[in-house]
Amino acid sequence: MSSAATSGAATLDPLDLSALLCSRVCHDLISPSGAIVNGLEVLEDAQDEETKAFALDLIKKSAIRVSARLQFCRIAFGASGSAGAQIDLGDAEKVARGALEDEKVKLTWSLPRLLLPKNRVKLVLNLLLLAGHTIPRGGTLTLDPIGDGETMGFKVETRGINARVPPHLPLLVSGTPDDPAIDAHAVQPFYAGLLARACGLGVSFSTEGDAIVIRATTPASAEQTAEVG
Repeated sequence: MSSAATSGAATLDPLDLSALLCSRVCHDLISPSGAIVNGLEVLEDAQDEETKAFALDLIKKSAIRVSARLQFCRIAFGASGSAGAQIDLGDAEKVARGALEDEKVKLTWSLPRLLLPKNRVKLVLNLLLLAGHTIPRGGTLTLDPIGDGETMGFKVETRGINARVPPHLPLLVSGTPDDPAIDAHAVQPFYAGLLARACGLGVSFSTEGDAIVIRATTPASAEQTAEVG
């Protein structure tokens, strides 16, 4: 997919952006969907109750995973209602836990339950995805508000083995990647930056002790950079 650089910033044609986001969603669904197919094949050939039970358990867990990821992507990347719609942060918490929490990743959600403009809620979920990039071997995600009400910002703190900020991540979020050719692997951080700017927020990355901290605050800074040290 093509992108163009203007004044140091990368841009994507709307059709390319939608296609890349669709590719990202499909990528998230391929693995659990394939596991369902594998489970059905095992069940079809099963000759004993133990194998049947294994297959049914695989199918059940994979179906739950597909449903959780679909619900998450519907809010994080989808329209989620008409223009100007608001979304309940409680619903966002539910889909975030379903899609992101597992035996390796634990989420502490400290945002109040209230309605926020949909782009702000979409940003919250995308910040959690960004945070996941900083703990490749798993760990903890802690989400806190900065301020309150409809203008609140957000802070995500991560801790885990070898936690770090990938060098390309802040550049993609700021819209100034080293490689202007945005692909399906890079589109989510790029999209998170678009959401932040649409909300009038700036995103920063920092290393604070053994934690990685991502902040989305207002007013948006002129330059979003990683403060890693």
